[in-house]
Order: sequence, then structure tokens, then C-alpha cells
Amino acid sequence: MKKVISTSNAPGAIGPYSQAIEANGTLYISGQVPVNPATGKVVEGGIKEQTEQVMKNIAAILEEAGYTFADVVKSTCLLSDMSNFAAMNEVYGSYYKKNPPARAAFAVKELPLGVMVEIETIVVK
Repeated sequence: MKKVISTSNAPGAIGPYSQAIEANGTLYISGQVPVNPATGKVVEGGIKEQTEQVMKNIAAILEEAGYTFADVVKSTCLLSDMSNFAAMNEVYGSYYKKNPPARAAFAVKELPLGVMVEIETIVVK
């Protein structure tokens, strides 16, 4: 059985998708972009500021669903430019100091709203 997870502490879906879906003890968080949920706008700054906002959005969804970063098993990081990888990785790594999840990182041609980073997450308890 699937359960839709939604919180106002993360950006709302801007299309036909949910912030997250929980099914059989697994939480699937849709790709999060660096939109501040309070303003509805992309945060100002560079890749570090954008990655920090993405991680805050993921944290809000995790909390709403009753999970933590320790429960994350897989992340997929999409970058507008691989030259931003090291800076993104620095911020991302600060959330996974112990037993980090499996991860893939890709450069893509374009991301929604012209952002520099989008991260999707799979979580298991």
C-alpha cells in the first residue's frame, strides 16, 4: 500500500508528482531542487547554498515521514555542471558523516527552474 507524504516545510510539487511516496517500509523522495518553501523561490548564491537548501528540503520530508538521514540508502545527484561536484559533495557529505548511502551523480543538460542541483533520495527503515 502506498502513502503520499507531503509537508509545507519543503517545496510543493509543481507537476503531477508527490514530494514523497512511502511503500512497504521504503520512502521514495522526489528530486528536490533548491527552492525555499517559505518564499517559493530558488535560493540565491552558488552551488553550496543551493545544495544546502536541497538538503534542508530533504530533511523536512524525512521528518514528516518519520525518517532521518541515517535511514537513507541511495541518493541520485543531478548537476547542471560537473565542475560543481566538489562543492556539492562538501555540503552533501556534511549530512552523511557516518555510513553514507550509495550514490550516483550525473551532469545533465538542464534542470528545472535553471537550478544547479537536484537530489532524489530513497530511504528504508
